[in-house]
Amino acid sequence: MTLTENRAADRFLLHGPVANGKPLITSERVALWWLDLAEIGEGDWGRLASLLNEEERSRSERFHFERDKQVYVAAHASCRGLLTYCTGHAPQSWQFAAEDYGKPELVCPPDGPRLRINISHTRGLAAVALTVDRDIGVDVEWLQRSAPTEKLAESVFAARECEILAAVPDSQKIETFLSFWTLKEAYVKAIGKGLSQPLAAFSFDLETLRIHFDDTVRDDPENWWFERYRPGPDHLMALAVRHPDPVRLKIDATPAPLEYLRCLAAI
Repeated sequence: MTLTENRAADRFLLHGPVANGKPLITSERVALWWLDLAEIGEGDWGRLASLLNEEERSRSERFHFERDKQVYVAAHASCRGLLTYCTGHAPQSWQFAAEDYGKPELVCPPDGPRLRINISHTRGLAAVALTVDRDIGVDVEWLQRSAPTEKLAESVFAARECEILAAVPDSQKIETFLSFWTLKEAYVKAIGKGLSQPLAAFSFDLETLRIHFDDTVRDDPENWWFERYRPGPDHLMALAVRHPDPVRLKIDATPAPLEYLRCLAAI
């Protein structure tokens, strides 16, 4: 499951769902759920959709392909479910607003913690990551695809990343490409700048998961922690968290508890 050392010294998600009004999540904790669509039964889709708000349900009905609708519902139900699991507030109560570059952010009460959440989905898998105050991003990708990896890399990767991709055997190119891609996407989603942040302006070492910035990016690699995951044979996932002292982070990464989501929908 985890491709790198995980900071889950405290499996705090095992303490939940939240009881006595005390939130499970803090600025030192990251909760990460992923939901495999193959685990979801036909009878579950209506329950999961009931966790969404009216706007999300309406949007889900506009997808042309059923698989796109399903992964959207799974992602947003997981998002609202994780928020409820960690805070105790009703799943439909959460509101989102778009920031300057279009990144959705939770609307939090001024007297409460600033919850930060990010979601990602791809064919067959949805993921959501939650913390307090810290910039956070998650990205998931489907491995069973064909793509001109080296040609794509030339337009979006740093020179060193292109060299590494060119050197691996053909059988490893998709996985190597997506290993870089998920890390880059997780970082870009965390900082919330979207396509305004050139992907070639920073690079990763896949062994150490260190990020390197070129001179045009004003950021400090010491303030970032990255993890890679293999949530199943067909998917890769990466997590990015900004923290002034990443060694203090405790990351609990686990499959989303589908039975909990079913029960939540029945309330």
